[in-house]
Amino acid sequence: MRRGGLFRGGADRSLPDAVTGHWADRLAPLSARPYLRLARVERPIGWWLLLLPCWWSAALAALAAGAPYPDPWHLVLFLVGAVAMRGAGSTYNDIVDRDLDARVARTRDRPLPSGRVSVKGAFAFVLAQCAVGLAVLLQLNWFAVATGFASVAIVLTYPFMKRVIWLPQVVLGLCFSWGALMGWAAAFGSLSAAPLLLYAAAIAWVVGYDTIYALQDIEDDEIAGIKSSARLFGARVRLAIGLCYATTIALMAGALALVAPGPIAWLGLLAFAAHLAWQVATLDPAGGRRALMLFRSNRDAGLILFAGMVLDALI
Repeated sequence: MRRGGLFRGGADRSLPDAVTGHWADRLAPLSARPYLRLARVERPIGWWLLLLPCWWSAALAALAAGAPYPDPWHLVLFLVGAVAMRGAGSTYNDIVDRDLDARVARTRDRPLPSGRVSVKGAFAFVLAQCAVGLAVLLQLNWFAVATGFASVAIVLTYPFMKRVIWLPQVVLGLCFSWGALMGWAAAFGSLSAAPLLLYAAAIAWVVGYDTIYALQDIEDDEIAGIKSSARLFGARVRLAIGLCYATTIALMAGALALVAPGPIAWLGLLAFAAHLAWQVATLDPAGGRRALMLFRSNRDAGLILFAGMVLDALI
């Protein structure tokens, strides 16, 4: 044990929703593992779900401009930025939620409630990750930079919402869907109706998939007094998720219609819709492991939609 430092004692163990055998739990130095877990490195689904609206927006912009593909440099920047800012957001969220996390079985072994990282160390880590995100953002045009900064207030507010409202997933959607504006802003230096519809579609998608994720914690959330859409919807949770996903598809179709793509983009949207319908049809509200699997499958759903738009632009 190191006293007075950033790393403190406790048994090293992977968290229950981490990817089994991830390199961060096997190969990283023991002193680095708590920080990698704060950044959710061993749970890459988070940065994928933050990245995908960015990539969708870049692909939508390519279709609108008649370009053969999205700007590859923008795609790389969004990838780096998504990893960095997801890590920063998760670390900040853990700082705010450290007392609540200590009362929930799935989260009580996280680095802060378990005492393996100090609050001071976590704040320093947030700043380091934000510096990377800022460096990425400054590679874009000034309108995109301003658009990126406009999300900060929502990001800072989100961790407190589960104490206040029954649908904190809506605020999460406002945060995680911001990339739906960024790809277009980076390409055109402006916004229009198409990326705004895409943003709204992504918000509904986030509410749907994060409600599935929240099913894992529903019993512990009741004990801890944490509000969530899974608790709010109760026995109607499958219907509620289905409505969220139907709204996603309708708004996504509106965004595509405004850029008049070819048939392959529409086929991509159809495949995306089929994937979401499969999630709803096979959901077991009482099955935590099934819920985690379906939640993670949204990476594949999002990549299907992105692939459809990119192939349409190419062809």
